[in-house]
Amino acid sequence: MDQKVRDFVTEKVKEMVGADSCSMEARAAGQAWLDHVGTDGEAEETRRLAAELEMDIMPVEGLIAFAESDAGVQLFGPETAGNVAAHGRKLQASGAKYCDCPACAAAEAILEKKGELL
Repeated sequence: MDQKVRDFVTEKVKEMVGADSCSMEARAAGQAWLDHVGTDGEAEETRRLAAELEMDIMPVEGLIAFAESDAGVQLFGPETAGNVAAHGRKLQASGAKYCDCPACAAAEAILEKKGELL
């Protein structure tokens, strides 16, 4: 991986793991990757990070469905759940594929570099 890509991904991983919206699994994979940058374990942790992000990134359809579900209403509260669903529909109408929360936005940016990472 070239240094420019490594620096970009490092910045995005730090953004992701620092986001309140980041899942525990993505946070752990991101931290493991950061811990292994520049070591013999970097390549393996890069593969693990990419695989975890592919599982964790929230497609817009999933965001809407979750916000409108009982679990989403319970997590967010009725008003915020409605706002999240409406925001998801706006994202969908604009052609976005994924949620734009800080964790998902960083994950999407990282995954866009997947070909250069692996």
